[in-house]
Amino acid sequence: MEWSDRIGRRVKLRDLHILAAVVQSGSMAKAAGSLAVSTPVVSKTIADLEHTVGVKLLDRSAQGVEPTIYGRALVRWAAAAFDDLRQGIKEIEFLTDPSAGEVRIGCNDPIAIGILPVAISRLHRKYPRLLFRLQPAAFAPPRFQELRERNVDVSIGRVTPAIDDDLNADFLFDDPLLVATGRGSRWLHRREIVLADLIKEPWVLPPPGSLASLLIRETFLACGLEPPHGAIIGNSIHMYTALLANGPYFAMLPASVLRFGALPVSVKVLPVKLPTLKTHPVAIITLKGRMISPAAQLFIDCVREVAALLAQPSRASGRRTSGKPARANARARRGKAPGHGHD
Repeated sequence: MEWSDRIGRRVKLRDLHILAAVVQSGSMAKAAGSLAVSTPVVSKTIADLEHTVGVKLLDRSAQGVEPTIYGRALVRWAAAAFDDLRQGIKEIEFLTDPSAGEVRIGCNDPIAIGILPVAISRLHRKYPRLLFRLQPAAFAPPRFQELRERNVDVSIGRVTPAIDDDLNADFLFDDPLLVATGRGSRWLHRREIVLADLIKEPWVLPPPGSLASLLIRETFLACGLEPPHGAIIGNSIHMYTALLANGPYFAMLPASVLRFGALPVSVKVLPVKLPTLKTHPVAIITLKGRMISPAAQLFIDCVREVAALLAQPSRASGRRTSGKPARANARARRGKAPGHGHD
């Protein structure tokens, strides 16, 4: 198949746009309505496109249409082409006005409450016309689907050592877990606590199957313990914060949320020594082969700068926060308390 004769001169972006609309709606008539054209125009466009590429793109039936394997492949690559074109236009806009642009970010609760607000605030002060769109990220498989569907430019979250082949992972930092409870807990007066002491306490845990659940399980197993069943299962950081503040509950939270999150002083960190697990670091995740817009690159660079702060002493205490829960309690008494969240 000669590109210049069969494809380059014959396939238009409009044809691919019509094909994508038909596949999305499952009907030529519905696609025609959404595109404000007639059904015969849509039908002829699909027929011409099938003739050009030499394969059948749609299966037609009384119930509607469905893409063939060839149709799905063409729609997938057409989406990539449209996305690259959109990124190219964004780059031109950014080059003409570096203070403007848009960054679409996929993240979960701990990132949205911890490191992300710090990075956005820093970048926004320098580029006040930048627009940031936050998209909640899935906490259970399939992960990074919004990234693959090009609905976000970049995702931030924990990753497994075996990152998928279609993704790039720029590792930022290890985010150790800390044990937190409410200010009324009888355990706050203890200077030394091991995880086994708390095994029968009421725990708030993330949903089974999530990466956070796996990390907590690995932590308990590393201490020679079976993970607790949990009194409450959930994934909302606001729910965790409220439960820890008002009840006799316990939870594990990332150190980055302790360092950056503005959470109630009624949430306290216990001096529980936990094993250091470096199997699920926080990373910036991008799609391989996808162009990064200048605005997204500025954001990525800024996140790297903020992540570097986790390796530096805290201004409040003059000491490192990660892995030192007892010092976190002193900071909490001064009004900088941690809260909970899971990836």
